[in-house]
Amino acid sequence: MTDTTTIPDTITIGDLTVHRLGFGSMQLTGPGVWGPPKDHDEAIRVLRRSVELGVDFIDTADSYGPYVAEELIAEALHPYQDDLVIATKAGLTRTGPNVWPPVGRPEYLRQEALMSLRRLKLDAIDLFQLHRIDEKVPLEDQVGELKKLQDEGKIRHIGLSEVSVEQLQEAQKIATIVSVQNLYNLAKRDAEPLLEHSEKHGIAFIPWFPLATGGLAKEGGKLDELAKKHHATPSQLALAWLLHRSPVMVPIPGTSSVAHLEDNMKAAEIELSAAEVQELEQAV
Repeated sequence: MTDTTTIPDTITIGDLTVHRLGFGSMQLTGPGVWGPPKDHDEAIRVLRRSVELGVDFIDTADSYGPYVAEELIAEALHPYQDDLVIATKAGLTRTGPNVWPPVGRPEYLRQEALMSLRRLKLDAIDLFQLHRIDEKVPLEDQVGELKKLQDEGKIRHIGLSEVSVEQLQEAQKIATIVSVQNLYNLAKRDAEPLLEHSEKHGIAFIPWFPLATGGLAKEGGKLDELAKKHHATPSQLALAWLLHRSPVMVPIPGTSSVAHLEDNMKAAEIELSAAEVQELEQAV
């Protein structure tokens, strides 16, 4: 092919350099992100195979299960290889499947950070993210507590999830924010202003739900047509588009299947021309 875009293979988050295609652990849990996986042994195989394939950035949260995903990560991968970066989150509680009430009280965030350290068997959490801003608690209290945990050496870096540019800027007055994690994929790009701001300021952008391509993945659809040209799957092409979209993008596709994991990881090998990137964007 000609006119292909060379994309960086790695990104530095704070002082941590990782490959730009990571792994998200949410799908390792039961239905509704509740309870244990249907196939515990396959979940363990997925985590171990991800590292074998070169994944060195794993994203999780205390609310996945709750607690199940963190426990699986420790079971599968501890003691961790030196370059493995584990990011977790707190700020959402769980009262049942698909129910996620936000709680940002400082004492709760501290408790969950300490419990995540224990479950993950870590001395310090590489990246600790506020899962949601709790509107009932002042932002300075929420981010301020994470800053205290950072000053105490319990977490290395602070990230935010589902925020606006304005909320990010307010948080940056309290602490250094190295990453944001918002819903973003080829079919849903509401977070474009945040992505552009993150790129301008060197903040990692972690898109959750990166494969929600909807009708684009249909047989005979535009994504399917382009995927066949690249001898790829629509999912691989959707991930490749994210990697080409911005050098600060860190997709974290998740799966509970080794076969799907291996399929997703091939996305990093796909080269897209500038015209193909534009064609994908215009197809939505």
